[in-house]
Amino acid sequence: MTRGTNMLFLMTDQHRVDTLGCYGNPIVHTPHLDAIAAAGTRLDAHFTPSAICTPARASLLTGVLPFRHKLLANYERNVGYAEELSDEFTPFSRRLRDAGYNVGLEGKWHVGKKRGPGEFGFDGPHYPGWHNPIAHPQYRAWLAERGLPEPAVSQEVRGTFPNGEPGNLLAGTLNQPADATFEHFLTDRTIAWLEQYGADYHRQGRPFFMATHFFGPHLPYLLPREYLEMYDPGAIQLPASAAETFEGKPLVQQRYSEHWTHDTLDPETRRWLIAAYWGYVTLIDEQVGRLVETLERLDLWDSTAVSFSADHGEFTGAHRLHDKGPAMYDDIYRIPGLLRVPGDPVGVESEDFTSLVDLTATILDLAGVEPDPEADGLSLLPITRGQTPTDWRQDITAEFHGHHFPYPQRMLRTPSHKLIVNPESVNELYDLVADPDELHNRYLDPAYREVRDDLLHRLYEQLRVRGDNFHHWMTSMYPVGGKGYDTSLSDFEGELHQEASAADRAQ
Repeated sequence: MTRGTNMLFLMTDQHRVDTLGCYGNPIVHTPHLDAIAAAGTRLDAHFTPSAICTPARASLLTGVLPFRHKLLANYERNVGYAEELSDEFTPFSRRLRDAGYNVGLEGKWHVGKKRGPGEFGFDGPHYPGWHNPIAHPQYRAWLAERGLPEPAVSQEVRGTFPNGEPGNLLAGTLNQPADATFEHFLTDRTIAWLEQYGADYHRQGRPFFMATHFFGPHLPYLLPREYLEMYDPGAIQLPASAAETFEGKPLVQQRYSEHWTHDTLDPETRRWLIAAYWGYVTLIDEQVGRLVETLERLDLWDSTAVSFSADHGEFTGAHRLHDKGPAMYDDIYRIPGLLRVPGDPVGVESEDFTSLVDLTATILDLAGVEPDPEADGLSLLPITRGQTPTDWRQDITAEFHGHHFPYPQRMLRTPSHKLIVNPESVNELYDLVADPDELHNRYLDPAYREVRDDLLHRLYEQLRVRGDNFHHWMTSMYPVGGKGYDTSLSDFEGELHQEASAADRAQ
């Protein structure tokens, strides 16, 4: 086990896997993230436990799944769930502090409404909200000190809401140079922490964990013109799932398409939005390059593990959707995962199912801290060393609880199929080999009955073992196998009831 390793943890928000060169995009310029992949491990089946910011980030912090930590929705669209993380589970940041680490975080927090990073053991300010907090006084002071212009947006891009009003802001021109952007500001702040922590490491041997959480490439794509125009919309092909009809699928997907005004945008605008999104990815990649250069300059590269991931993905027109929501497609549930550990093999490409909560376990493992027995994740260090355990998970689950309104979902994904349980609507089953774009729901197809029933049983058993009460609905509604427990949770359904029933049958 590696002990006392320095760590630089990089995270983006709403980031599609297919925007990175190391994941096969031949156009988008991401040399610095690609270099991290080449120097370590690329996780090809890496998933978020929930494709919405706050639940995913709370899971990363605690190492447990959302239904357990119960921070289930972003507070801006809260639908009656908790707004602050309880102290039931110890965050990894406090455990690193107890192990003697410097622990810092610059960037997006979004784990709760009021309690910020400092209350969980991190150095660094609380930037509230889901978007770049351009009114934050530290950012405005940073601009003033450097004589840089304050942010202003022009040429806004919006669709039209179903009620006829202008839709959500999707993109626009940010009238600032790149070195005035909030992304550049966060990188400057991170560099200052690395210089301080690096000095402590070299003088005293005190290791550090430093996280940089960029707010992008989350929409709206507000960028300097050079990044908005970096990629040619004419060279972009719309995703195959743009042919989505929503036939045989939950109606909520059509409603979300309308909410995000997809069909009110012409095809040229849809391509332009993808090009803008790609420009945002490149802007962030350039900041990643600055951070890696800082590690090298400070003689920290050889002693620092570097990881990169995201809280969830983004639709960007896939399935005629934008943002994220109650539709459990790979576009938003599969996320990038890169991990470079000094001394480990390079160029590793893993198809093992991994989760964001595995990064929590890996952070503790790199620090030489015993794993939390309450946690749901597994350390990724065996995978980065080419020694995947024989009992590693063979599938992955995910959950959703609502955004704008309550909407519970559970998912089970294998290498070949995906099952989604939607209690208020039709369930979904996708054949990922024959239909990788998840266009055709096979849940009611008799040819898939055996696969469907197997996945229902597997999901049911996993939820029961974990204590996820969603399984109670499945008990009565779907062919999940023998129930094996008292579904009424009543004493009358217990031992006395069974004895009386046996006596009645004997008469």
